[in-house]
Amino acid sequence: MIKRIDHDNMGKSNLQWLESIFHFSFAEYKNPENINFGVLRVLNDDLIKPGTGFDTHPHKDMEIISYVIDGELTHGDNMGNKRKLSRGHVQYMSAGSGVYHSEHNLGKDTLRILQMWIYPDQQNLKPTYGDYMFKWDERKNKWLHIVSAKDGNAPIKVNQDVNIYVLEIEKGEAINFSIEKGRQLYLVQIEGTSKINSLDINQRDALQAIEENLNIIPKELSHFIVIEMKKA
Repeated sequence: MIKRIDHDNMGKSNLQWLESIFHFSFAEYKNPENINFGVLRVLNDDLIKPGTGFDTHPHKDMEIISYVIDGELTHGDNMGNKRKLSRGHVQYMSAGSGVYHSEHNLGKDTLRILQMWIYPDQQNLKPTYGDYMFKWDERKNKWLHIVSAKDGNAPIKVNQDVNIYVLEIEKGEAINFSIEKGRQLYLVQIEGTSKINSLDINQRDALQAIEENLNIIPKELSHFIVIEMKKA
């Protein structure tokens, strides 16, 4: 099974300082028919204006991963972490029994991030924070494995059976993604346009696939993220 999701049909929010696309029910976008996809509970595509951001707020029992697309993300939390990340870098946090953090755009340009919340495999874990500054060329025309379960082999490890990959692929190239039996994935076309199997995928569109392999042909330079997991 494969399904294209047009970004025009997703939840939207515009708070002036923050423009968001909600892939799943979130904030003022309340949709009981679209709560999650497997263990993926939240995927927000956020544009944050310079000098603004999310002030200190709490989280609990969620694996939170932020992928920086453009601009500069400054993170702070009550565990004493303060970090600044830019394009292609990843911030991750296991909220566990409870954590407070903030996310701001202290740079001069608009910040675009994808923020993903994943249900953990246990509750009340000890909160942890980390980040990883991947080199951009590591995802050039090949899948870069950025997140895995604790027993996986990605640099970032979370408390759930999930894998996250990113890719930037040039026009004229093609690439496959194989999905094993009993597995599913959620893909976002972050930048560019492509044809995936028989479907035309535009920037900010998404795609769900269950036990069906993907053949990706970019129509122009394209940037993707894939969240792969056990079939729900």
